[in-house]
Amino acid sequence: MILLISLALSAAFGYVAAQLMGLRGKWYIYLLLGLAGGLVGSILFGFIGFSADSLMANAIVSIVGSCLVIFLYRQLMK
Repeated sequence: MILLISLALSAAFGYVAAQLMGLRGKWYIYLLLGLAGGLVGSILFGFIGFSADSLMANAIVSIVGSCLVIFLYRQLMK
């Protein structure tokens, strides 16, 4: 059950990041963005000593990471 909640939150955070960056796609794209963004964001924020211990902090880390993933994807596809 926790896995399903985690996947749903990842998809929601990926959706928010995609809307911020002007990206349109299917639900699985948002899920992948949220998962990749959570990982990238955790690594990035971990380097500066920030740990996401609450839902709001996790949301910020995932959204920032997802925006970075979208930005890098766009730069690589040019």
